[in-house]
Amino acid sequence: MADLGGPCRVLSWAPHRPGFQEARRVVWREVRNADLTPDVDPLALLRDGLAALGALDAVAMMTSRDIRRHFTGHAEVEGVAAACLATIGLGNGERVGRRRHARPPGYGTVNMLVHVSQGLDDAALLEAQSVAAQARTLAIIEGDYRPDPDRPPITGTGTDCIVLTCPAAGLRAAYAGLHTAIGEAIGAAVLGAIRAGVADWLAERALDKSGAAAV
Repeated sequence: MADLGGPCRVLSWAPHRPGFQEARRVVWREVRNADLTPDVDPLALLRDGLAALGALDAVAMMTSRDIRRHFTGHAEVEGVAAACLATIGLGNGERVGRRRHARPPGYGTVNMLVHVSQGLDDAALLEAQSVAAQARTLAIIEGDYRPDPDRPPITGTGTDCIVLTCPAAGLRAAYAGLHTAIGEAIGAAVLGAIRAGVADWLAERALDKSGAAAV
């Protein structure tokens, strides 16, 4: 669970409390195959776990990645600070514009929380999401993971999720693109976290003597 330190505006497509929200914390729920049998409703499982924690007010994601293997990135540009907390698995990797029709050999997803110190209006939150997505994709492409040797490297997974947060109080910037200090800080923080996580996942996979991909 990540404590945001106070009320924050949140934009995400997280399974619990997606869209524009206000929250003080973001939760990762780690699951295993045994938790998600065909008779289990994943969203109900997530809600029940949050209720047990007293955290139904949180924005929450699910991952099969060991959450102890998380990575962070930080950057500050012209007084704007950004931070990224991420868990990275590429087992169900896809390349944008051409999905794989065969069942992926494993599970895996990139779940990340990105916080920026500057308040953002609705349009800027959307723009910041696009910057975070660009940085995530660039870091994954640099990893050059190719589940199918005859195809180009993946650009993400079928279940990636980005949670973008900023302070709820104070002035709200109208722009957060690549020309801005906000966009630069977000991009640098995300690149730092995702590059480290991709390298860790690839190294773990290479050491898997059984041939089964890490999640």
